[in-house]
Amino acid sequence: MKLSEYVTFDAVGLAQLVARGEISGRELSSTALRAVEAVNPAVNAVVETWAAEPEREVPAGGERQDGGSLAGVPFLIKDIGVAMAGKRMELGSRLARGNVSAADSFLMRRFRRAGLVTLGRTTTPELAASTTTEPVLYGPTRNPWDSDRSAGGSSGGAAAAVAAGIVPLAHATDAAGSIRLPASYNGLFGLKPTRGRVSLGPDADEVFHGLAVQGGVSRSVRDSAALLDHISGGEPGDPYYAPEPERPYSAEVTRDPGTLRIGVLTHAWGGHRTAPAVADALSRVTRLCEELGHKVEEAQVGLGVSWEEFVLANARIWNANLAVQIDALAAAFDRPIDATTLEPWTLACYAYGQRVSGADLVIALGARNRVTRGLSACFTRYDLLLTPTTPEPAVPLGTYDEDIESLDGLGWLDRILGWSPFTAPSNVAGIPAMSVPLETDPGSGLPIGFQFAAAYGREDTLFRLAGQLERAHPWSDRTPAIWAGDLKP
Repeated sequence: MKLSEYVTFDAVGLAQLVARGEISGRELSSTALRAVEAVNPAVNAVVETWAAEPEREVPAGGERQDGGSLAGVPFLIKDIGVAMAGKRMELGSRLARGNVSAADSFLMRRFRRAGLVTLGRTTTPELAASTTTEPVLYGPTRNPWDSDRSAGGSSGGAAAAVAAGIVPLAHATDAAGSIRLPASYNGLFGLKPTRGRVSLGPDADEVFHGLAVQGGVSRSVRDSAALLDHISGGEPGDPYYAPEPERPYSAEVTRDPGTLRIGVLTHAWGGHRTAPAVADALSRVTRLCEELGHKVEEAQVGLGVSWEEFVLANARIWNANLAVQIDALAAAFDRPIDATTLEPWTLACYAYGQRVSGADLVIALGARNRVTRGLSACFTRYDLLLTPTTPEPAVPLGTYDEDIESLDGLGWLDRILGWSPFTAPSNVAGIPAMSVPLETDPGSGLPIGFQFAAAYGREDTLFRLAGQLERAHPWSDRTPAIWAGDLKP
């Protein structure tokens, strides 16, 4: 298959070709690896590739794939959050360099059952604790739309790989916007599921005290729906429960959403102002929703706490968890905790996390509860909350490095949450939210995504609207400057 043909299909389309016998999974894998060779030097999204596993061979501790509805589709996993037996997971950090997973995580087992063919791993910032992907370990990941711009984070490698046409969808994680922010920066669809929708086990029951979830980024809505169909559902011992959907998410994509009540928030909490180009684009998206029959109005949405208290709670939760993780990695690999193994901002977070007391953490979890109650209250008035995904389009590489040495762990969280003020609250509240690539900045040509958030467990509503928006205002014909489909063969 030619690259120019390969990139015209989404994951569901490729799986249908395989199911009909028009192409083999092995040929698709070969094509995807050619796409890596063609565009990865320009974007630096994939840190390692490997040949597809023989269908009847199972790695030690692994599970053989079967004929799931995504059978044969090339796939990439993030360098954190999912363990694949016998493959490296280095967490984007020199501290974990060379780490090899002994067994599949629950999520990896579900990827295999879906029939996905995992061919490599994508970049992440160190320990996934940033919203830009510029790690020392593997270098910065570049945005396919403008290689001087950030691909976002922490799933920047996944988003850049999908946007550049390497694979149609890829694994991603999200603790403050790490699915939705890269989706917005790279012109993709990305949905953060409800807390508890996808298991984080068996090695973790929750990550960052429930802020982090698993999912993916894709070029089509139906791909993300199919992926969530395969990976959703709890496992024994999971601490959270998300209600089972009435029907498969794949079926929701083509259903009429009816008339939805949509509240609009133009500017984020804490005084963060939205750039004029993004605000103008939001006005166009609002009109589109109205034309589709939805009731849209400006909303006043309480966060439940002040922005300063929100940042402080996140800093305590994030940094206390990071400190424990860093200590464990240093002990496991017998490596020092210093500038030879960790980046300056990570060291600052580590030092801050060491000072977080048990009482501090309990207070932070109390703030988490107030945000959950405050933000969720808006869904008694609205079905969905519409915001920009980010206050402005993709920022230049290096933006986060300004005065980096002067920041402590609280300052670092204030910085990254300042770039993701619309997305992080839904992580704290545990509610589902999606970024939809509906607009483009006329000045720069960069994509602009818009976030729709829903009540706990209501991914079905999100997928219905996303399918309607995709049909009414399709984005599949927009491709970036770095695009596998433009290259030969």
